[in-house]
Amino acid sequence: MKKLLVTGSSGLIGSEVCIYFANQGWQIHGVDNNQRAVFFGTQGDTRWNQQRLQSQIKDFVHHELDIRDRQGILKLIENVRPDAIVHTAAQPSHDRAAAIPFDDFDTNAVGTLNLLEAARQFCPESAFVHMSTNKVYGDRPNTIALKELDTRWDYDDPEYAEGIPETYSIDQSKHSLFGASKVAADIMVQEYGRYFNIPTCCLRGGCLTGPNHSGVELHGFLSYLVKCNLEGKEYKIFGYKGKQVRDNIHSLDVAKFIESFINAPRIAEVYNLGGGKANSCSILEAFKLAEKYSGKAMQYIYLDENRIGDHICYYSDLRKMRSHYPNWDITISLEETIQQIVMSWQKRLLA
Repeated sequence: MKKLLVTGSSGLIGSEVCIYFANQGWQIHGVDNNQRAVFFGTQGDTRWNQQRLQSQIKDFVHHELDIRDRQGILKLIENVRPDAIVHTAAQPSHDRAAAIPFDDFDTNAVGTLNLLEAARQFCPESAFVHMSTNKVYGDRPNTIALKELDTRWDYDDPEYAEGIPETYSIDQSKHSLFGASKVAADIMVQEYGRYFNIPTCCLRGGCLTGPNHSGVELHGFLSYLVKCNLEGKEYKIFGYKGKQVRDNIHSLDVAKFIESFINAPRIAEVYNLGGGKANSCSILEAFKLAEKYSGKAMQYIYLDENRIGDHICYYSDLRKMRSHYPNWDITISLEETIQQIVMSWQKRLLA
């Protein structure tokens, strides 16, 4: 039986990957120490998801381990010798990173290095999939000519009609400390691939979402927005008239792409993993969709000051992904995704 090691296994993508690969017959080893609750408080707690995995996956092995623990990671990889590693653990917030810069960098950059070196020593032929972020591009996408529409901003340059490609520069831009720590990890994953000939890839995610997301104000756009809607809580819009655009991809479609890569891995690849233009929406447009499926009016307040390094408009150009893996594509629409998130939060809030 093939063994898969997933870091951040109690998070949105980690848990989706665990369940998906378990259903494909893999033995699952999850690494998670509920650090999200440390970063975001009780609202970020993911123990419920860990319990879900332990109840739904036969022989699921949970490892209570911090990826910053170098010796612990080396020993774990040596003992498990996984056939593939999916690294989703991270400190995921722009704003939080500025308050905890050492924790942010040690988790995102050093933690990734710990895993890469352990993989190089003990399972160099195993695919290594790293969940990076579109924040590695910093605020450079904001330099693209934009046009203002009724409910959103959009690119006004035909070169980006399909979105941001992987060839887009990550230099000469403001990243936030979070973006910088993720750049360090992203480049290291590529370098371990090229230098040591290890099958690695960086998935530069847009808004990765789904019904099992524990969204909070500082991370988890759609999940947090829906939670605010259902609770009648005031949602804060930070600048850009609420017309800032994100592309959203369901966690199941993320898991399916990871499967495609593991089945036919490449060396040191980079992919912009998002929903693409078809699954993009602005905050204002997301409000309407949330209201459609919850039946409740959105309560919100507008703040003129935008978040540092925030994208005005960002959606992923999926052509490289579709070219390399033609059997993969988006299967869950934005509307269906939001409907699932509404139903999930309704159940959790009633529990």
